[in-house]
Amino acid sequence: MADCWVPIPDGSPFPLECLPYGVFVPPGTIGVDQARVGVAIGESIVDVAAVLRQDDPAVAVSFDRPALNRFLAMGPTVWAAVRERLTDLLTDSRQRHRVASSLVPLAGTRMLLPFTVADYVDFFSSEQHAVNMGKILRPDDDRPLQPNWKHLPVGYHGRSGTVVVSGTPVARPSGQRRPPGQEQPSYGPSARLDIEAEVGFVVGLPSTLGSQVRPADWRDHVFGVVLVNDWSARDIQAWEYQPLGPFLAKSFATSISPWVVPLAALEPSFVPAPRQDPEPLPHLRPAGPALDLRLEIALNGHPVSRPPFAGMYWTPAQQLAHLTSNGATLRAGDLFASGTVSGPAPDQRGSLMELSWNGQTPITLPDGDTRSFLADGDTVTISGWATGRNDTRIGLGAVTGTIHPAH
Repeated sequence: MADCWVPIPDGSPFPLECLPYGVFVPPGTIGVDQARVGVAIGESIVDVAAVLRQDDPAVAVSFDRPALNRFLAMGPTVWAAVRERLTDLLTDSRQRHRVASSLVPLAGTRMLLPFTVADYVDFFSSEQHAVNMGKILRPDDDRPLQPNWKHLPVGYHGRSGTVVVSGTPVARPSGQRRPPGQEQPSYGPSARLDIEAEVGFVVGLPSTLGSQVRPADWRDHVFGVVLVNDWSARDIQAWEYQPLGPFLAKSFATSISPWVVPLAALEPSFVPAPRQDPEPLPHLRPAGPALDLRLEIALNGHPVSRPPFAGMYWTPAQQLAHLTSNGATLRAGDLFASGTVSGPAPDQRGSLMELSWNGQTPITLPDGDTRSFLADGDTVTISGWATGRNDTRIGLGAVTGTIHPAH
């Protein structure tokens, strides 16, 4: 690959091999009516509509809007062509005069939700996380996994309207909870507010009602990835989830990173999936690849965990196949998340409930404060990276949220 003429500082999360998509408001713009799609390169954002307008006006117009959905729906042939053209423009010094006027400084630019979320599904695909939660919630049961867990990717249908972009304040949710030893429930702010570090997959190409997407075809439909924080009110969840699972304990907010990293940038990070025993049913085979992504959770600026994504039991291909196995449709802008990413080591757990073992071993922060669950004013940042072509570091951006008091 030729060198990029746009300056890229050492250690930048957005090298030429990355080229993630986001929606930005140009500097000096007060409202969001001028929001448009951009691609990050080094410390700049390329205004995609502006640079592609003379090449292909029909494709360029899909970027001159405040969401990626129209581009996502165009499918993998167009995705690849646009990525190739942007790479050419950024490596051909003869095009510098044409592109330079469409570069916007990344620093200080306001980022919006990168796509309109059509449907949101969250899975429960880390065996380590499922085992940890089973041991915490059912300590007397010698079988921490539920009987169905190794036969299908367990999930729930979330609320797309409360998916928010990184930096959006998160108000502490209120709801019903019944603490141990209390006979009747009460209503009030959650006292056990938690995080879940996850990876989300952004769907582009739709599917047809009544048809299933096979695991082998997942790349035809999934455009890229975002980082996800599935905020969770554990005390509300414990009271409401039987028998139908999470509801208000999750639906108040789900935060995602502002940049969608194309799967094309992550090809070198595809690795063999973990062995599955028992063998999944035929509609969930082949499993497809796992992704070797590295995450970091920071609480008030202090790293508390580094969950590895490569060990997830259920793969993205299997999650998508299961999601559509009953004939449910995909739409451009659908988001499905992996579920909490947790590794086998104590410092690889993806939620505070696991890190503090439900409050038995609180986290100690550098200032001496301790946390089992989140306090008002706490800021959580989940960041991530992968290894790209030429051993470059591909940044996944970051998703940040600060807890505000209950309304």
